[in-house]
Amino acid sequence: METLQEIQDFFHKGYVDYRPNLTIDCAIFGYHEGELQLLLVKNKIFTKWCLPGGYVRNDENLKQAAARITAERTGIENLFLKQFKTFGDPGRNSPHSVDEESLFELTGLRLDDKSWLSGETVSVGFYAITDIVNAKPKADFISSECRWFPVDELPPLGFDHDEMVVEALATMRMHLYHFPIGKNLLRQKFTLKEIKQFYEVMSGKQLNASNFPNKLISLGLIVKLDEKRNIGAHRSPAYYQFNEETYENALKEGLVLV
Repeated sequence: METLQEIQDFFHKGYVDYRPNLTIDCAIFGYHEGELQLLLVKNKIFTKWCLPGGYVRNDENLKQAAARITAERTGIENLFLKQFKTFGDPGRNSPHSVDEESLFELTGLRLDDKSWLSGETVSVGFYAITDIVNAKPKADFISSECRWFPVDELPPLGFDHDEMVVEALATMRMHLYHFPIGKNLLRQKFTLKEIKQFYEVMSGKQLNASNFPNKLISLGLIVKLDEKRNIGAHRSPAYYQFNEETYENALKEGLVLV
């Protein structure tokens, strides 16, 4: 939502288009230059950093809502998305988290018990993975900032989003060995050292220098090119690239990488 009018309409009659008390929160991970980062938004009303999120429209399913939210925040369509957990503990979205004066100053509105936005809200968590270089983080009317943070340098988050990040990271790292999610995060052609570094950063684990790349080759996920990187005398590692057909099948059906 980009304008004051859109926000006011959402507060007054958003229940016409959105499902009350059901939201999506997205942990959007980005990989760049050997570092794993997370996209956060600084909310003007809750006055804390949070995961990007929003309500689910009446005409979309949960994954469609997550895809819409991630596209709005990153500018990229069709990101790799997986649901990781549902959060619904009592008090997780306490009204006390809202700075009522900031809300009134920003929108001219005040929440009350009769509002469709009041009451306990259940949030479905999704994680997404994107390339930081191509992403264009975007704040909206109620966000002052939207930017990347290294996953080991996150600020305190609002609501139960610290717990969400822990769960999202654990699930992503588990899925990493069953879904080949690196195709859009690496250059079109890469060395074995680069893909090994990618999986080490994403998984948070050290991998065997030869066994892991050899597994990717044996599965047919990556293929060797007739081209090498010239980085000095006697140091010309071969380039590899993902096998498109095998990669797409593996995304749909899953596999075991280790």
